[in-house]
Amino acid sequence: MIIVTTTDTIPDRQIAEILGVSRGSTVRARNFGRDVFAGFKNLVGGEISEYTKLQAQSREEALQRMLQDAEALGADAVVNLRFTTSTIMQGASEILAYGTAVTLK
Repeated sequence: MIIVTTTDTIPDRQIAEILGVSRGSTVRARNFGRDVFAGFKNLVGGEISEYTKLQAQSREEALQRMLQDAEALGADAVVNLRFTTSTIMQGASEILAYGTAVTLK
């Protein structure tokens, strides 16, 4: 099991080697049905739960891909985990998870 942390250290563990950047991403597009519902929700206010679920699924997929990349590098841990997003085109966004893959003593 690979340890993942947003910090640059792991308590009671020492980094033996930095293997490089580990990354995983996914590109997701909205769908028409969700957009129609979101439009109605926008009129009355409140959370748009369909988009919240889509974003959560996207983050999890990017995280799992980053962990697969770290495993392929031979990592014991990923430190400094970060997420970022960018717009690819109208209605489609990339979620990127990245961090530093390391081995531990």
